[in-house]
Amino acid sequence: MNRNSRIFSFASRCGLTLLLAGAGLAHAAQPLTTGVDATFAPHAMPKLGGGLDGFNIELGQALAKQLGTTITIEGTEYAALIPGLNAKKYDFVLAPTTATEERARALLFSEGYLNTDYTFVIAKSGKDISGLDDLKGRKLAVNKGSAYENWARDNAAKYGFKYDVYASNADAVQAVQSGRADANLAGNTVAAWAAKQNPAVRTSYTIKTGLVWALAFRLDDKEGRNRVSSALKCLKQDGTVSKLAQKWFGFTPPAGAAAVTVTPGQGVPDLPGYDATPVELRCS
Repeated sequence: MNRNSRIFSFASRCGLTLLLAGAGLAHAAQPLTTGVDATFAPHAMPKLGGGLDGFNIELGQALAKQLGTTITIEGTEYAALIPGLNAKKYDFVLAPTTATEERARALLFSEGYLNTDYTFVIAKSGKDISGLDDLKGRKLAVNKGSAYENWARDNAAKYGFKYDVYASNADAVQAVQSGRADANLAGNTVAAWAAKQNPAVRTSYTIKTGLVWALAFRLDDKEGRNRVSSALKCLKQDGTVSKLAQKWFGFTPPAGAAAVTVTPGQGVPDLPGYDATPVELRCS
């Protein structure tokens, strides 16, 4: 079986119709405008000389290239991104956004591009967290408007902890370093980066969630979601997403991980807004 035959066989099993033409995904593609939390390293952060850098910045640029267009990426607080999206300031939210059932009732999602677990960051000399029962009597620091704030709100009474909300995750980590909080709760990639960059803190217990980060679109923008999500499928297929994960997080996504798995249809399976209709890809 030759290379093309193997690709078509794989596409058929995934419910995809794959076109190997050299043309881009869309003709006369419209420029894209999106936003990130520019303090959410290593996904998005200021770079020397101006501009932004990070995993999601390079992912956005790769999406635009795949679509044959340009992209403007604005840095702002995470809490301002969804309102900006709904006001049509942005075409989609590029910042890491956890796809949940609650959010999927108000937003359309692409398929996931990274698995997201929750990891606690504690002071270097702080008492370790070996399980959620160890949170009793402690104070957490979380990023405003994030899935970690939602988790803290939903579980504070159950596990007996308190929490404070900060405008950025960098501020939340600083709260741990200064002793104003016992632990920061963030995504596994962000937690690993924070500990790598800051010798005063370290990672601790990880909550396995089974959730993914996905690109978020307005509920009425199915066409836009499908257009960009199809480009994301192409970037998974050619190894771009996996290479970006290796560069920014230091690990190679294993088989079955969101970074390397092309999902049949559009969206996150089993969530509202998922469309199982087979997808016709035209990857450049």
